[in-house]
Amino acid sequence: MHATPVLRRALGLGVLKRWASVIALFALWEGVCRARLVDPFLLPALSEVLRRGAGELWSGELVAFTALTLYRTLAAFVLAGAIGIAIGVSMSLSAPLRWFGEPVVSFAFPIPKIALMPIFVLWFGVFDLSKIVMTTVAAVVTVISATHLGTRHIDKYLLWSAQSLGTHRRALFWKIVIPAALPAILTGLQIALPMCLIVSIVTEMITGGRGLGGYMIYASRFAESDKVFLGIFLTALIGYVLTEGLAMARRRLLAWHPEETVMV
Repeated sequence: MHATPVLRRALGLGVLKRWASVIALFALWEGVCRARLVDPFLLPALSEVLRRGAGELWSGELVAFTALTLYRTLAAFVLAGAIGIAIGVSMSLSAPLRWFGEPVVSFAFPIPKIALMPIFVLWFGVFDLSKIVMTTVAAVVTVISATHLGTRHIDKYLLWSAQSLGTHRRALFWKIVIPAALPAILTGLQIALPMCLIVSIVTEMITGGRGLGGYMIYASRFAESDKVFLGIFLTALIGYVLTEGLAMARRRLLAWHPEETVMV
């Protein structure tokens, strides 16, 4: 009868413990600003940022900007995931594709992808298409690498066991290789998702227009530092929600996997 209140208190303490560092950072931010240790223009108080946020959300404009950034981020993420997994799997299955693709991926990995933005603006204009293409290109290499490595480095004993049980070669790939590579693929996607959000914001800053990146750049031009910090705060919040959502999906998809059995 008393288990539920105890469980609720335990969960509450767990959440508080997990967020203690963030709460302390926000308290420090507010305290420094209230003590006037920093010019309010350079660092507005958190309460002022949140007050500005309430007004901006009420007007509806910030909601539209946030929705547009989310659309570009998720569209690029879906494209990068689909293209990256397809290419990574194909490279694992085909020796000629692997011969061609591995040097290309290795060459492309260290390139700062955002440097390609002027080219994409010339090709696709300054609207959604160039931003989504740029974000997709920035994230797809990570997904290709993770998928390729995951599908190439499968425990040989798994394959031998399945073959000894009479598993057909084609079924072997879908029943053994893909499930075994799923943790690596999901890791690539978990890296790609925040990358998509970051690059989407940067492309909006570069090209202007609507979106959280454009919102922050426009605010900085008019010296509205509270709006700039509001954009940063919202970006961090969106990134946290997206990464936590993908982490939850990972836990569900890998409920059968040993990595879930050892998680505390």
